[in-house]
Amino acid sequence: MELNENLSQRAKEDYDLVLRAMNGEQKAYAILLQRYKDSVNYMILKMVHNRDDADDLSMEAFGKAFHNLEKYAPDYAFSTWLYKIAINNTIDFIRKKRVTTLSIDADEENNPGKNISKNIAADIPDPEEKYIRDQRAKLMHDILDKLQPRYKKLVELRYFDELSYEEIAILMQLPLGTVKNSLFRARDFLYEILIHDKDKI
Repeated sequence: MELNENLSQRAKEDYDLVLRAMNGEQKAYAILLQRYKDSVNYMILKMVHNRDDADDLSMEAFGKAFHNLEKYAPDYAFSTWLYKIAINNTIDFIRKKRVTTLSIDADEENNPGKNISKNIAADIPDPEEKYIRDQRAKLMHDILDKLQPRYKKLVELRYFDELSYEEIAILMQLPLGTVKNSLFRARDFLYEILIHDKDKI
């Protein structure tokens, strides 16, 4: 990889951290995470307007970035590359959520008697969406067994079964606050696993 000399000093420092991370230095991952965790989370929160979803999506963004560091090209800043991953991942989430919440009665209300079947999205994901889901599932499966059983179950329900916090609370017979707090801790543990076990993922 050839470094773009026009990069800012901070971007050059990031590139050095990327190289160190790729060489197995766990501290480099931790520094990159600390440096951009808040800004990535804030950017995603502005897109989804939901703190819990933003936290989940932030973790996914760093997971994808750390898992694909060899694809980073230093002709532009690492932060730019990371933000692009975070934005694309969030757009995929928003798109999927819109399809899931699409009301089949919407057109009927506005245009009574009109055939609306053409507006209903198919349940079968397109190849790109399937690839994204598969990659997401692989990443999570690779690190899930390292969690304590109670956290593992909550993460499975949230990420694989895609249940809401409220649905998890009902299913697990736990207070909603307990579910949210436990998933918050689980995300922190997953961040740590992403940093310390990157070479095993």
